[in-house]
Amino acid sequence: MAKVAVVYWTQTGNTEVMANKIVEAVKANGSEADLFTASEFAADKMDQYDAVAFGCPAMGDEELETDEFLPMWEDCSAKLSGKKIGIFGSYGWGDGEWMRLWEKQCEELGAVLVVDPVLANYEPDDDSVADCEALGKALTE
Repeated sequence: MAKVAVVYWTQTGNTEVMANKIVEAVKANGSEADLFTASEFAADKMDQYDAVAFGCPAMGDEELETDEFLPMWEDCSAKLSGKKIGIFGSYGWGDGEWMRLWEKQCEELGAVLVVDPVLANYEPDDDSVADCEALGKALTE
């Protein structure tokens, strides 16, 4: 049984919805999941989990949120090499550039992305919910 952390930051609630869907999928696959906001998580918790899903919406000029999420992400980045992770988030403008840049950074840090990044344009639709469920399942395998 895998132990998974799902860590997110949200402004409008869309990324929180995605995080909850991932937690539900992890549990439905028979594993343990803990849900954290970005301010509740740090690198010292990384070793307690077999896998971690990180969620952050696009902010500003398509970038990660800078006050809470980015400091936590940078803190955890030293622990990503070889770690099974997933990344997810919502956006309302642009073309998803923040997610492509984030994915590239994950690969450069040696993280093992279990599935392609999961995106939702504004509120999660049926397709992005299914992608969240697939991410949750993949994190447990």
